[in-house]
Amino acid sequence: MTKQIIRAYLPSDNMALFDIFKHYIPSDFAPSEIYDFDTYLKEYWSTYFTIEIDGQIAGGIGYQLIDVDTTGQIKWILLHPDYVGKGLGKMAIEHCLAIFKSNLKIQKAIVTTSQLAYRFFEKFGFVLQRTEKDFWGKGLDLYQLEKPF
Repeated sequence: MTKQIIRAYLPSDNMALFDIFKHYIPSDFAPSEIYDFDTYLKEYWSTYFTIEIDGQIAGGIGYQLIDVDTTGQIKWILLHPDYVGKGLGKMAIEHCLAIFKSNLKIQKAIVTTSQLAYRFFEKFGFVLQRTEKDFWGKGLDLYQLEKPF
């Protein structure tokens, strides 16, 4: 039986997470975004979670509270290509949404992604709000989605 967990991020997870990130450059992330991910982990480590399957790091997901803590933003969802399609992304999104729903101040959730992943978030009730061509890099457009609570 496969054991899937989501746990608090540890600095010792960095190497595995950065290796996963590199699988998606330049197809899903612009090369410059690895710096943004590193900065996020340094500043917001307490809101990042590591996803494991059978004891192996399979990915991660994080969040931030913005707009005077009334908006929860899902950040940096990553899954190793070997683990895509195994329900880990769904588990990760549901984990963050549960955190948001447990905080009565949070009125909505947002996610900023690209044209490559936005349909995944629509499955959870996120609705497309805006797009911006080449926002993340050449050929990687911004897709901002929102889900009210």
